[in-house]
This record gives sequence, C-alpha cells and structure tokens, in this order.
Amino acid sequence: MKISANSVLPARREAIELVTSDGLALVGELALPLDSDPVATIICVHPLPTHGGMMDSHVLRKMSWRLPALANVAVLRFNTRGTTSAAGTSEGTFDESRGEGLDLQAAVSWAAARGLTNLWLVGWSFGTDVVLRHGDIDPVRGAILLSPPLRFTSVEELKRWNGSPRKVTALVPENDDFLPPEPARAAFSVVPDLEVVEIVEAGHLWVGEKFVARVLSEIVQRVNPAAYPLPAEWDGPMEKWSDL
Repeated sequence: MKISANSVLPARREAIELVTSDGLALVGELALPLDSDPVATIICVHPLPTHGGMMDSHVLRKMSWRLPALANVAVLRFNTRGTTSAAGTSEGTFDESRGEGLDLQAAVSWAAARGLTNLWLVGWSFGTDVVLRHGDIDPVRGAILLSPPLRFTSVEELKRWNGSPRKVTALVPENDDFLPPEPARAAFSVVPDLEVVEIVEAGHLWVGEKFVARVLSEIVQRVNPAAYPLPAEWDGPMEKWSDL
C-alpha cells in the first residue's frame, strides 16, 4: 500500500516527561520500532512556537509515524518551554532559543539515561537555532537542520562547530522565505565542514508529500544508511490519521 501524507505505521509510542535543569516539566513522545531496538534515535526540536510551531508540526509528526517502521529509528519529540500541542503544554515561557537549550539538554540526557544510542538532533526553523546554539554536546553524534533561518545564532556561535566531532547537514529549500540556498552557503561558510544541501522547489514549511519524503530520506541516509532509500510503500498494518 502506498504511503501517503496521513499514513501512520506501527510503532511503540509512549508519552514522556522531561525535566530541565531549571525545574520545568516538558511534555513529549517517544516512538520506537515495534519489535526491535532502534539503531539510531532522532531528537526533534520544533519550529517557532510563537508562530504555531510545536512537537506536532507536520514533518516531525510524520517522522514519528514512519521512521520507526521504515528505518528502525526511534523518534523523540517534545514541546519546548511554554509550547502547547495535543499532548499538553510544557511549563515555562518562550525564551528566544536561550532557555530552550536547557530543554534540548534535558531531552538528550533523558534519551541517554533510557539507553538510546546513536543520538541525532533534527531541528526545524527555530529548532535549528536551538540546535546550533546548544547541540554540540555528548553523546550527540550529529545534527540535521531543516530550513535554518539563522535568526538567533551568531557568527561566533556558528564558528564553535569548527573542530566538532559531530557531522552537521543543513537542508535548505530552494524557495525558503528566510534563508535561501546562496545566502545560506555564504552564512555557513564559516564552518567549512558543514554540508549544505539545496532541495529544489521546496519551501520553508516543506508543504507537499514529495518534500516530506525527501526530508525523511535525507535524514535516514545520515542516521541509518542501511535503510536508505526509504520505500514508498508498506505491506503491513497501516492507520490513517485524521485531525477531524
């Protein structure tokens, strides 16, 4: 059966709570492969919450729907401080990617304590600023940036990634409203080892199933190359999500 935008594949899904070093409780979800241990874990940091970003932002939710089954990859999503989704509201207030660094550290620490390995960060838009400012930490293996606007990240903060053991890839939409490919290449040139990949015809919000599928494939190619390329069809049980 063809995988579509609202396809939900089998996984073990559990609600989780993260506690930050400054005492805030954050709501989240962990999606694990149904019958095996994951070979990698993605920790997602969502887009700008003041403009609707949350752990259920569509690309991140589709990662949790598909990657445990298709790529044997666990997906951890959470609401940063002050952010609300169907799972609930995280304590605290929006802090322009400063305090959100403590949220990210709480997620990484929780995943490591759970015994999850091969941890990768995936930030989208605002989430890329959180990752770039705070994600160069052990035991993180690497980071993938979706539509990075570089709104809060300084040049000096970018330069700190030079010499990092962590591989960083930026997926930049051709039609990004904030930082299209050429300016992105110029901005990221201060980190020569950072890979910039232009996604032709895509926009900042990755609207359209072909762009979501491309993003998920690019992620899997880096975190679990053995599962690349992702299939477009699934022979097992499949549910269809509806927000209605």
